[in-house]
Amino acid sequence: MRVVIVGAGEVGRTIAHNLEESHDVVVVDRDPDVVEELTYSRDVLSIQGDGTELGTLEEADVERADLVIACTDNDEANVVICGATKTVSDAFTIARVRRRTLLETWEGSQGAFGVDFMVCTDLLTARAIVRISDLPATQDVDTFVGGLVRMAEFEVCPESPVAGSTVSDADRYDSLTFAGVFRDDEMIVATGDTVLQAGDRIVVIGSTSSVADFARDVAAPTSEEGNEVVVVGGGEVGYQTAREFEDHGYRPRLIERDHERAREVAEALPNTMVMESDGTDAEFLIREHVDEADLVVAALDSDEKNLLVSLLAERIGVERTVAVIENREYVDLFETVGVDVAVNPREETAEEIVRFTRADHTEKVAMLEHDRAEVIEFEVNGDGVLSGKPIVDAMRSLPDGVVIGAISRQGELITPRGETVVQPGDHVVVFVDSAVIDDVIEAI
Repeated sequence: MRVVIVGAGEVGRTIAHNLEESHDVVVVDRDPDVVEELTYSRDVLSIQGDGTELGTLEEADVERADLVIACTDNDEANVVICGATKTVSDAFTIARVRRRTLLETWEGSQGAFGVDFMVCTDLLTARAIVRISDLPATQDVDTFVGGLVRMAEFEVCPESPVAGSTVSDADRYDSLTFAGVFRDDEMIVATGDTVLQAGDRIVVIGSTSSVADFARDVAAPTSEEGNEVVVVGGGEVGYQTAREFEDHGYRPRLIERDHERAREVAEALPNTMVMESDGTDAEFLIREHVDEADLVVAALDSDEKNLLVSLLAERIGVERTVAVIENREYVDLFETVGVDVAVNPREETAEEIVRFTRADHTEKVAMLEHDRAEVIEFEVNGDGVLSGKPIVDAMRSLPDGVVIGAISRQGELITPRGETVVQPGDHVVVFVDSAVIDDVIEAI
């Protein structure tokens, strides 16, 4: 497939990295330094120019493109790029936008603007926050097979009952598979002998109930209800996050400093208590009992402010903090100094677009640890290496770095074991080292 990516920021680079090995990728950016750097660091064709101009798109040969992804930092520019593409090409177009209102306009008139698929960064970020918040101690959560299967990533704290245990000893759950372990810069495929250490991030796949049981064992919530949520920041991400919490039955509180914005948000969110104040004011937070919250989401307009809010919340006794971090380079650092979970909007966006590009081969994709590993769902066909064989035999045809996490057969969850025979039509959820993802997709 020939793919043209317009915009070589964090989103564009991540997408290019994921597609460069298996597709012909062209990247367009206005910055000549960025283009030069891409030329030497990526296996892509780099073109300098303004993607909103037809001449630049023609130079990128969009007439022959199968897919054009507009992912600059400007919503309007991305829409224009898609519209201009459609005047000279039949390529499928994807536009990245931040404003939900633009997404709603597009959804109300499918095909408008020449956009075939629109990805809303702020909405994806809000949904990721709510998804992660649903389980204690999780770093990442996603569901597969229509919600039948859940994948979750946990950090093992020193007090965790599984710290120091082997996977065999920790495996006390009916339908749960230990898939992988991230330890510093190392990615370990979990086996029965793998020892789980404090600081490890472990990935488990299984039924929703088993993953929830495991979450409670790893880090039991200290409150009975576990649903006291405070969102700091009434910008678009904060607003969307509160709205998503409302949709999940919560009644969150939201802190916004600006009077007009606070009023707008209060009118739009009937089940959210909006408080007009500075979210970094410790006296205010204690006076309003924010210290008793189960979760504080820091969604202000700068990474530094969100770090400050998170550290302050932790200091006054909040159980868990989630911070929106725009700079991907800060994510690991902020989680090291005290933010429980950092959510990067650009990473969420890139993941959604890459997931879409693989739709022909997989049902669903989730990326882990900055794309060091992926969890994919696919339907088994008669030609795949897994079909009709016990897993222990089929795995010999797959590269190292693959774990079968769960199988769904006609809506019934099957916990995979070595003797389990995979059948055509089964939905299989697999943990895969990103280094071999293309080989695995080709084999299955």
